[in-house]
Amino acid sequence: MVTTERDETAAPAEVSLRGPLQRFRIAAFATGIGLLGLCVVMVLRYGFGNATPSAVYSPIHGVIYMIYLLVAVDLALKARWSVKGTVGVLLAGCVPFLSFWVERKVHQRVTAGQKL
Repeated sequence: MVTTERDETAAPAEVSLRGPLQRFRIAAFATGIGLLGLCVVMVLRYGFGNATPSAVYSPIHGVIYMIYLLVAVDLALKARWSVKGTVGVLLAGCVPFLSFWVERKVHQRVTAGQKL
């Protein structure tokens, strides 16, 4: 007799959101690091008059943020977040350090099966 072990405690929603949630966590972390890097190049640009790092890094940061937006919207649609919660998460990617905190809260709520 062949038996397979299944975790009956795992909610079906949690299993289906595992991939999108993991992608969101990576994107939120990358966005947070990217924002800190952007702050550094802005200090170099406006504090020290060196625009070269900003000219190179700003487009990179823009791409990172666009990926964050796509991944966050993907998770929001699959987790059926409210519009207000989705917009809040999207805006969190604009404030240094806030994306780290929001990523933590989103992870807690999604794994608990709660909506934003």
